[in-house]
Amino acid sequence: MATSAQEIASIIKQQIEQFGATVSAVDVGTVVSVSDGIARIHGLAGVKSMELLEFPENVIGLALNLEEDNVGAAIFGDFQKIKEGDEVRCTGRIVEVPVGPELIGRVVDSLGQPLDGKGPINTQKTRPVERVAPSVVYRSSVNTPVQTGIKTVDAMVPIGRGQRELIIGDRATGKSAIAIDAIINQKGGDLICIYVAIGQKASKVAQVVGTLEKYGAMEHTIVVAANSADAAPLQYLSCFAGCAMGEEFMDNGKDALIIYDDLTKHAWAYRQMSLLLQRPPGREAYPGDVFYLHSRLLERATKYDEGSGGGSLTALPIIETQANDISAYIPTNVISITDGQIYLESDLFNAGIRPAMNVGLSVSRVGGAAQSKAMKQVAGTMRLDLAQYRELQAFAQFGTSDLDKATREQLERGERTVEILKQGQYIPASLENQVAILYAVTEGYLDDVEVAKLAELEVEFIRYMETSKSDIMKTIASEKTLSDSTKEVLGKAIEDFKKTMTL
Repeated sequence: MATSAQEIASIIKQQIEQFGATVSAVDVGTVVSVSDGIARIHGLAGVKSMELLEFPENVIGLALNLEEDNVGAAIFGDFQKIKEGDEVRCTGRIVEVPVGPELIGRVVDSLGQPLDGKGPINTQKTRPVERVAPSVVYRSSVNTPVQTGIKTVDAMVPIGRGQRELIIGDRATGKSAIAIDAIINQKGGDLICIYVAIGQKASKVAQVVGTLEKYGAMEHTIVVAANSADAAPLQYLSCFAGCAMGEEFMDNGKDALIIYDDLTKHAWAYRQMSLLLQRPPGREAYPGDVFYLHSRLLERATKYDEGSGGGSLTALPIIETQANDISAYIPTNVISITDGQIYLESDLFNAGIRPAMNVGLSVSRVGGAAQSKAMKQVAGTMRLDLAQYRELQAFAQFGTSDLDKATREQLERGERTVEILKQGQYIPASLENQVAILYAVTEGYLDDVEVAKLAELEVEFIRYMETSKSDIMKTIASEKTLSDSTKEVLGKAIEDFKKTMTL
């Protein structure tokens, strides 16, 4: 049947009405110059700060300097693929990273892309890497402990959930070891850990991941790696990316622990980037906002009140000093931002005292409020006792013959306390184990034991308590306090152990 002219006209008219090409406006610019990972771009009038830019060859950049006549952008990929005259497009996306529980157990880069060869990460949610820190109105005081499993830390510089505790010291003094032990100690707990490796060798990061897998800690850990071979912008972003991942858990009422290893290299990367962007240099060539760089990062670690979900993000930033100089620019900046510091000394480390924590310079400004009562009872005066022991030790090195009995006893007690506080790597101790052995040394039960035999005695004592006196250990673990009856039973158990001791 032939189609009439009227029908043909109506079909054409209908198709014309339905036809409509979607028009999208894209802000386009042109590369003016490119060198050392920084591109200068003309155009891009509508670009936002921290917006991702699209270069040719699928190279991604980040808009940082928004100037009157050009835009300064840091390039994440191979900047040598970009040349003058290339077209640059705005993406409309502020830099963001994937977040969520799907990331747990994975190793990712600063943009959340997997590095562990275990396939893609199936998470649908993303968060911007930069966020304003929560208002003081929504914050709660720190009142719950983060058990690191390290006797020295838990006894004298306790860390609470929502606290920012700096780990500071020279190179190779055991800074990362404390952080990794704290992660391992959370196995089977409710604390999700994020380890951010900034500017480290890929081999060291692989070693850390291998250690965490060996001790079963990757089951609750995310590793964000920006290796030393990566571009400075990726090293700069890594901390903020890790923080955004931690905030996702905090905002959902969970507790997270984030370790920045280390912020010295982070400051170096930011300085390098800022100088290449021709921002005015200040002290030690750092840009003027290097304090704000770390303060806005660390202020995001907090504990929410119950009305805001009750979640927390605890930060353990690490700073590397040069020749024990804690009064340098970056160390003093971060010390003033954080709620205390664990200061590790190379002299103590070389003397075999590990963890090599300097009791006099280490402090926790809020952790005492979060310390369990049992630990307070056994370690309440330990800081002061050890500080006095150090002073007496300095005088006693000239000769102990003319010292009075009380001074000699104090020196001997201090020596035994130092020996008991020594701890091997990757051997975190539970709260009840720490309380039991510290009670033994502070109450004088070990005063008649040779110092050289204390390490072996501790191993045997813990084994004895876990097998023969497990009810006492369970009581300490559940009550988290030492009642008079528990003290009495614990004291008797120590005396019984000393009678059976094979040393």
